[in-house]
Amino acid sequence: MSPGTGTRSSTAARVIAVVADVMAFIIGLWILMYLLDANRGNDLVAFVKNAARWLAGWSYDLFTFDEAWARVVSGYGLAAIVYLFIGHAVAGRIRRS
Repeated sequence: MSPGTGTRSSTAARVIAVVADVMAFIIGLWILMYLLDANRGNDLVAFVKNAARWLAGWSYDLFTFDEAWARVVSGYGLAAIVYLFIGHAVAGRIRRS
């Protein structure tokens, strides 16, 4: 291993983990806002909703529960869990290399 390689891989791993955490946080924040019936006319709520919708586009409406809250929690929650799992798995792999 050349000098500085461990530091670069450690930094890259940290960045990947933080990005995964931020993505999951945004999705989790939207789930919380939805469950607490946040004012959708508020700019912050609209921003979080749009960001979460974009991040969870692949899992949104994946499950078709009768209750809207269950669809939001399962569809968005799945995306948050996947981002955390994959992001931290990749970061761990980079740290070990």
